[in-house]
Amino acid sequence: MNNLAIIPARGGSKRIPRKNIKNFLGKPIIAYSIENALNSGLFQEVMVSTDDQEIAEIAIKYGAKIPFFRSKEKSDDTTTTLEVLKEVFSNYIKLGIEYENICCIYPCAPLCNSSHLVKAFELFNLNDFETLFPVLPYSSPIQRALRIKNNKIKMIDTKFESIRTQDLEPSYHDAGQFYWINSKSFFERKQIISQNSGVIILNEMEVQDIDNEMDWKLAELKYTFLNKNNGN
Repeated sequence: MNNLAIIPARGGSKRIPRKNIKNFLGKPIIAYSIENALNSGLFQEVMVSTDDQEIAEIAIKYGAKIPFFRSKEKSDDTTTTLEVLKEVFSNYIKLGIEYENICCIYPCAPLCNSSHLVKAFELFNLNDFETLFPVLPYSSPIQRALRIKNNKIKMIDTKFESIRTQDLEPSYHDAGQFYWINSKSFFERKQIISQNSGVIILNEMEVQDIDNEMDWKLAELKYTFLNKNNGN
């Protein structure tokens, strides 16, 4: 399998300082993404894209490669995941190395596990998708979203006001854990979601966005619960 795992982890996190290597239940949080990628058996190489020496040392300790450091131009708050992926892939091409597929795995996704990566890759291959990533159902139907204006509440779209919630079509959002990407299609389209993108659906216990300390605690609780019930 000609697959590359890319874990983007810059050093300048502001909302949670040093977030990508902060201790999560006994080890740096990035270690979970590295270990899950390695344990999946899907990748010829698992690399971390970083501008930070300490992150690089921790990544290497847990088995990842640092073939090159991220450029300063791609290490600020405005840099997108797509820009990071393009830089990494371009650097590999300069080294004479090309991969058929890449999997971008975020460094703060401890609830993702190797079985998710394997299941996603199987569907990705079976259906010849250009990209595939995990999604999560919205807990409440977005068709009945509300807007506050001048301290008054109103429905954004009143045509759904009298429809039962169970009769509304489910909606989903990106789980923010990983993306399987066909390299050729990605560099032609330069986008992750295309007309040929697939998904796997996760539940609320398997996903936690981590933007503040409360999110962090929730992620630890979920991880502990899931692993206790898995017998680990």
